[in-house]
Amino acid sequence: MNYLQPYKGKSTRHTCPACKTKHSFTLYLNGNTHELIHRTVGWCNREIKCGYHYTPKQFYADNQITDYRRDVMHSVSKFKNIKPPSQIGTLPIDFVEQSLSPNSNFVSFLKNHFSEEQINTVFENYLLGATKNKEVIFWQIDIQGKVRTGKIMQYNPETGKRIKHQSGAIDWVHNKLKKSRQLHEDFNLQQCFFGEHLLKLYPDKIVGIVESEKSAIIASCVIPDLIWLAAGSLNGLSIEKCKVLKNRNVILFPDLGAYVKWKEKAKETLKSVYIKFKISNQLENSTTDNNTNKESDIADYIIYELIAVPISNI
Repeated sequence: MNYLQPYKGKSTRHTCPACKTKHSFTLYLNGNTHELIHRTVGWCNREIKCGYHYTPKQFYADNQITDYRRDVMHSVSKFKNIKPPSQIGTLPIDFVEQSLSPNSNFVSFLKNHFSEEQINTVFENYLLGATKNKEVIFWQIDIQGKVRTGKIMQYNPETGKRIKHQSGAIDWVHNKLKKSRQLHEDFNLQQCFFGEHLLKLYPDKIVGIVESEKSAIIASCVIPDLIWLAAGSLNGLSIEKCKVLKNRNVILFPDLGAYVKWKEKAKETLKSVYIKFKISNQLENSTTDNNTNKESDIADYIIYELIAVPISNI
């Protein structure tokens, strides 16, 4: 039977993988081999301020490890240096709470086209953050409410276009935490859909999936009857991400030129996960040679349609 490592001095109390406090973390040991199960499997004694507790049962279930395979892995690892699968990296929810702010250039852009009520709704639903430089933080929070990471982007407050900096147009919260040594270098990032946490809140709503976070926010302002998720990139519509959509009604809204690729990805996903997929070809059908550059995604399409409509009439 698995058990918590007995106290034999500071060397038997480790750094918590969640709050990073030294000498606060007790590891679980394998009852047969008396070796650690995994460096993330254990209990933090800071129950109020941290509360991290990852049990062997949870670890084995998350990694689909049977009792037999578990013991074999620990025995063989002595000779072949085989390690158990890494736990998905998560960040404390405190980072999200501390970042919550409408003071980003992205939200300033939204104010040019949408009402205060619409903006407040999407702000609260998607927990938008902001940096001191008025960059927006699009938090990736999974269906269990765990924070995977945050995508940091700068926008022009007038045009809504992304602004690139020295390292590109995108930065990540987990990268910044690594640089400041608040996060281990081996943080196991596994991205989820932007907006995924809303699936649990609205189990009966139809799901709309777009490529960018910007599109998800803008579409949510105009069509709030759907849960809008963002894949994050053209290749972000993965089978692994789609597992949370099992048995849901889902409409895909690919960017211009991505219709065929997303249609094939939907077919591929259906081999592993049953999802009631539909795919919109609205952009492909409505875009002409004269406005191709204006309507490359659903966000551009919506803004293009609203551009002549005063905010007071929305």
